[in-house]
Amino acid sequence: MTATPPAVPQDHTALLASDDPQLAANKRLVYDMYRIVLQGGYADRAGEFIADDYIQHNPNAGQGLAGVQEYIRNTRPERALEDKLELPLINLLAEGDFVTTAFVRTEADANGATYYSTWFDLYRIEDGKIAEHWDPMLKSDTPIDPNSQRLEE
Repeated sequence: MTATPPAVPQDHTALLASDDPQLAANKRLVYDMYRIVLQGGYADRAGEFIADDYIQHNPNAGQGLAGVQEYIRNTRPERALEDKLELPLINLLAEGDFVTTAFVRTEADANGATYYSTWFDLYRIEDGKIAEHWDPMLKSDTPIDPNSQRLEE
C-alpha cells in the first residue's frame, strides 16, 4: 500500500480529444456534466446533460432527472464554476455510446493511514444526453460529495 497518489494529467484537452467527433462530443457531455452538476453542485442545470428518464444504478440515488437533482441538492452545496474539473481525473474513455471516467479516490485505512484507490463511473449516452449511469457505490456507503476527493498540491 502506498500513500503516493497516482499521477493525474493537468491538461484535460488531450483527454477530451478524439478522432471521432461523436466520441469527442460524448466525452465533452460527461465532462461538462461532471464539472457543472457534480463538481459545481448546480442541480437545476442537470437537465442540460441528463435525460428525463435517466436510469440510475447507484443504489443511493433516485431514478430519472428528478432523482439526480435531489441527490445533488442533498450531498453538496453550489460552488463557483471552474473551467476544468478540479477533481483528480485519471482518464476519460469513450467507446460507442459509453463514456467512462476514472478518478483518484483518497481513503483512510483502519489505522487512519491515507491510501489511494480509483473511482469509476460509466455513462451511456442516448440522443445527446446521459441516459444511464453505473458506479461502484454500495447501499452501505455514505453518499459523498466528490469535491472532498480533491488532491492537495
